[in-house]
Amino acid sequence: MDLFKKCEAHMLADELRDQGIYPYGHALESRPDAEVVMEGKRRIMLGSNNYLGLTAHPAVLAAGQEALQRFGSGCSGSRFLNGTLRMHLELEDELAAFLHQEAAITFSTGFQTNLGAISALVGRHDYVLCDRENHASIYDGCRLSYGTMLRYKHSDMESLERMLQKVPPQAGCLIVTDGVFSMGGDIAKLPEIVALARRYGARVMVDDAHGLGVIGDGGRGTASYFGLEDEVDIYMGTFSKSLASLGGYIAGRARIIDYIRHSARAYIFSASITPVSCATALAALRELRAHPEMVQRLAALSAYLRQGLQARGVRIVDSETPVIPIYTYDALNTLQTARRIYEGGVYVNPVLPPACAPSECLLRCSCMATHSEALLDEAMDIIQAAVSSAAAGSTGAKEEQADD
Repeated sequence: MDLFKKCEAHMLADELRDQGIYPYGHALESRPDAEVVMEGKRRIMLGSNNYLGLTAHPAVLAAGQEALQRFGSGCSGSRFLNGTLRMHLELEDELAAFLHQEAAITFSTGFQTNLGAISALVGRHDYVLCDRENHASIYDGCRLSYGTMLRYKHSDMESLERMLQKVPPQAGCLIVTDGVFSMGGDIAKLPEIVALARRYGARVMVDDAHGLGVIGDGGRGTASYFGLEDEVDIYMGTFSKSLASLGGYIAGRARIIDYIRHSARAYIFSASITPVSCATALAALRELRAHPEMVQRLAALSAYLRQGLQARGVRIVDSETPVIPIYTYDALNTLQTARRIYEGGVYVNPVLPPACAPSECLLRCSCMATHSEALLDEAMDIIQAAVSSAAAGSTGAKEEQADD
């Protein structure tokens, strides 16, 4: 059979395009901010991971421009060869210091960070335990390792303990969890995870891609939020969210970081972070360190958005973070509602399988520290109208079925 035959088959994407509800790839025509121009129209951005709004910050933009002029557009090599700038080392040192860790290592993307670190640390006779709602990059890092992956039910500590009991006493074991879960916005039960790890001799890795800059003392993330900075072994994070750039990092004990540096294929065989990405991440980190009030402002606006949606009768998944999912359940309703919201002038993210169960589809809203209350009010009114329209359509369809 021709390898490409599968590409010619009719796909769900074709049906969605035909119905005018294909949700992906809407083109930005302005820089990412609280308000954007997308496909020729002003939209309020409620679908970005730009939690602190630093992608448009003057100091971050100036740092990127200076790096481009000084170092050029790329390093043209891996960190092992010709691709290390002094600025890469500064970024790693300042990240480690900010997170109260001994050392840090940076990767070209957040996805590569999890692939590289997990596959380097988890060997042939080791086990890695993974929350079922962890990010796809964690899953792929587990699959690329030579170890055995066991999944536990989302934030279910009894399920985690059952998995730990399956690990042979002589085997190494790593528990990996998102700190803030990217789709639901809920926070990992880190105190319980750490206690179980200690009881069974396991190590703990936290993916804080959505925790850095969002929760914890000065935005230091999930371990800081719970006062467990000395109990987490490996910190993972990204630059593409609160730090307004591109790339990822691992932080922890110096010996662990040095082992990853010399073992992670995603580090050894990838070109280093571009000078612009490195400089903007470093500038954003310095802004976060100097202005912890940004984190407080983000928390206040997130609470305002949650309360406002609930007051308008919009059912949400409650949380303490800027990630606020709206219940829409089935895929068709999710896509139709997302389209109404988009046409009304607000961008939100539809969450469909495989990112969720088929009956648990969501609209993922996310807040930024640079939103204003007035802007959020405008967005919430548009969302309320779209959700109400969807509910009315569903009621009408059910009545028609009853009449038939």
